Amino acid sequence: MSEVLKGKSAAITGAASGIGLECARAMLSAGAKVVLIDRAEDRLKTLCTELGANAFPLVVDLLDGPQVSGIMPRIEKLVGKLDIFHANAGAYIGGAVAEGDPDAWDRMLNLNVNAAFRSVHAVLPHMISRKAGDIIFTSSIAGVVPVVWEPIYTASKFAVQAFVHSTRRQISQHGVRIGSVLPGPVVTALLDDWPKSKMEEALANGSLMQPKEVADCVMFMLTRPSNVTVRDLVILPNSVDL
Repeated sequence: MSEVLKGKSAAITGAASGIGLECARAMLSAGAKVVLIDRAEDRLKTLCTELGANAFPLVVDLLDGPQVSGIMPRIEKLVGKLDIFHANAGAYIGGAVAEGDPDAWDRMLNLNVNAAFRSVHAVLPHMISRKAGDIIFTSSIAGVVPVVWEPIYTASKFAVQAFVHSTRRQISQHGVRIGSVLPGPVVTALLDDWPKSKMEEALANGSLMQPKEVADCVMFMLTRPSNVTVRDLVILPNSVDL
């Protein structure tokens, strides 16, 4: 990939694995400086050493509100201005509501909704003051299609979609874009609690995607002309019937 992001700086939450890590690789390959945000300190340090001089680790517990609210000065200290913020971190819980664990729901909702919104609140004034910037959410097809086996996760992604759609209309006048990529099932740690039989079936019939395929879509969104916003980009395996 040509260095289409040369001179730009990005920050990605949940960047130590999965979609976040693949997006970091893609942005680095495109010439950007990238701050990888995660709570896994040792993993982050190892990754950034491997990824090169333009990759910077930032250890943040996204479930700690004050830490999240304080990320912008820490990002600026590492890379200066921030051009791209990718609210990628998330968790997954499936299963029947009647058999669920509300405490586990709270943790997931805090990460998928509260922490994501708070992180955008932390970086948005910087972008508005510069009259430029891109904010990307990792959402899910579950944000537009209610998925019967994951109602709590689905609810969290519907919240993300509502936030993106309404916030876009607030900030477009300031030259800041916001959009979401909505993948179907992707091979990441989020699917660790899938039943083994379901995972094996999905792998066998080609209904799971790889993180790189999502990263390619994120790069497409980021490289559109400045007068164009890709508000929602849905990406699905061909075999998924939704």
